[in-house]
Amino acid sequence: MQSPYPDPTGEDESQSITNRRIQRLSLHLTPNYPQPKNDATHHQLQLLECAKAAMLKVDTDSLSNYLRGKHKDIQDRVLDYFNNRPDLQTPLEILKDDHRELCMRQLVALVRDAGIRPFRYVIEDPAKYFAILEAVGSVDVSLAIKMGVQYSLWGGSVLNLGTKKHKDKYFDGIDNMDYPGCFAMTELHHGSNVQGLQTVATFDPLTDEFIIDTPNDGAIKWWIGNAAVHGKFATVFAKLMLPTHDTKGVSDMGVHAFIVPIRDFETHQTLPGIEIHDCGHKVGLNGVDNGALRFHSVRIPRDNLLNRFGDVSRDGKYTSSLPSINKRFAATLGELVGGRVGLAYSSVSVLKIAAIIAIRYSLLRQQFGPPKQPEVTILDYQSHQHKLMPMLASTYAFHFATLHLVEKYAEMKKTHDEQLVGDVHSLSAGLKAYVTGYTAKSLSICREACGGHGYAAVNRFGSLRNDHDIFQTFEGDNTVLLQQVAGDLLKQYKEKFQGGTLTVTWNYLRESMNSYLSQPNPVTARWESEDHLRDPKFQLDAFRYRTSRLLQSVAVRLRKHSKTLGSFGAWNRCLNHLLTLAESHIESVILATFIESVQNCPDASSRAALKLVCDLYALERIWKDIGTYRNVDYVAPNKAKAIHKLSEYLSFRVRNIARELIDAFDIPDHVTRAPIAMQSDAYSHYTQYVGF
Repeated sequence: MQSPYPDPTGEDESQSITNRRIQRLSLHLTPNYPQPKNDATHHQLQLLECAKAAMLKVDTDSLSNYLRGKHKDIQDRVLDYFNNRPDLQTPLEILKDDHRELCMRQLVALVRDAGIRPFRYVIEDPAKYFAILEAVGSVDVSLAIKMGVQYSLWGGSVLNLGTKKHKDKYFDGIDNMDYPGCFAMTELHHGSNVQGLQTVATFDPLTDEFIIDTPNDGAIKWWIGNAAVHGKFATVFAKLMLPTHDTKGVSDMGVHAFIVPIRDFETHQTLPGIEIHDCGHKVGLNGVDNGALRFHSVRIPRDNLLNRFGDVSRDGKYTSSLPSINKRFAATLGELVGGRVGLAYSSVSVLKIAAIIAIRYSLLRQQFGPPKQPEVTILDYQSHQHKLMPMLASTYAFHFATLHLVEKYAEMKKTHDEQLVGDVHSLSAGLKAYVTGYTAKSLSICREACGGHGYAAVNRFGSLRNDHDIFQTFEGDNTVLLQQVAGDLLKQYKEKFQGGTLTVTWNYLRESMNSYLSQPNPVTARWESEDHLRDPKFQLDAFRYRTSRLLQSVAVRLRKHSKTLGSFGAWNRCLNHLLTLAESHIESVILATFIESVQNCPDASSRAALKLVCDLYALERIWKDIGTYRNVDYVAPNKAKAIHKLSEYLSFRVRNIARELIDAFDIPDHVTRAPIAMQSDAYSHYTQYVGF
């Protein structure tokens, strides 16, 4: 078998730093890396080989430039502005009401004083908008959410669901913060099931108005950002009811969006017929004023209907370019996917900060050591590497995947291509669910990796975890979103066998489904060399094989159970299988994007570092689901063992460039703000904080 590790011949014995590291590692880590047969000296030289292999030089500046791209300058403007404004920095201990007012002042100052106008980029340059959102979230996650409510949700609903008359009337006020607003979709009884909303908007042809009503407690609009304190307007989602001359009296035209003023523009008092209550203190994001709205026969002009996909004339006639309620509903929600794109992108930003804090601390902290020798850095322990290095690899993978999503979203906004709209809708659902779920788990791992010091609020894991936790729920519950992905996969599966055209994200299914239907190759199932295991084709084929296998098997199960349980019962019976399928597909997309990003990197040293990180991401994921591959003999037992050992070895190598990899994120100390992660004299920062 070809050795996966470099020959030690030519190692410079004068490198004292390398020798000291070898001595430490030989006593503490002793990972069992694969050995070629008939090489009696290989065992003694393993760690020497590892040290040599790990001497990868990384040009941090080049890698950082590749990661941050063309919007680095606008992000630096945001970060520098808040760094130079201590009065706008969120203190560690702050009351809910004070936090809300500070958050509003931060957003107004960003727009009016710093001159950064995010709303102008929502449509014309979404990538720039999301770059600003990422930087703002580094200042305070509550501020990012408040900005998202104002511009992505309230402002985005006007731009995406309205027509020219709405843009002309509201754009400037939304842009300059004169018109703070809300996005009133969620109700007490309905969140994910938007078509089940109960709020009604009944047209009155006598007065040319819509009457907005909350028919019962379950229809109260709930968790509405900006509603409790600051909002003056709300985009209210309600069933549009038109009067008819039949026995029913009204006709339900489906859920539409309406602009409803909720507070007096001069006095800021609640307007007649509108009832507003505060949702109170939350687990996190207490800088956002979430409230509940009830409407008592609130009248609004007919022009306040956001009428891009459906309109009502003066005489009460309904017109739409889309033929059915379902198609209008799909078009409406399709225009609102920007929120999911933003959450996936912002979640990666939170993960970066948490990873930086945990890894910097782990590079600094020393515990235990050989007798009469210095203590060992905790990141030199294999168990710590196992916690943090695959997470760092995933952070890089998610960075490129969400950038890819932003690019596709920006293209969709320009072209309005129907196929691309469907692709972005499913991809944004899957990445939002997968990335936010992973980040939520990783925040706890990072806290634990920093021991007791990770529990200090000043080191930020608590606030990051609390603020981020809701990312798994709003803009679509993660479990529901993954079901959307699974549903789209099954639709594509059906198209494949009917000879239809697959959308771009699913193109791989045509080839990999054919591979699945044939038997695994008994030769390739046993290849164990490093070149083979680090070959992007092997890695991507393995990911896609798993997805194809899950897709074919769940399709068979659904067909079987539908005969006795019906479609709904069959879906529920196979639900866990469907969720696994969706996650597998998203992992395939993430890996494909990562591989392409590695290949496109222009700097050789950065490309080598990214290749190493990408290989760790791929092999660690394959190993985590090795049972799937073994069950069908996709990999032989010895190959499975080789995958495991190589992934451990790659984790060790990534550890040796971990500092450069986190530095390439280019997130300064005044953004991470954790004393245990300061790049210089961290312990002094920490002791000063507690008063020494």
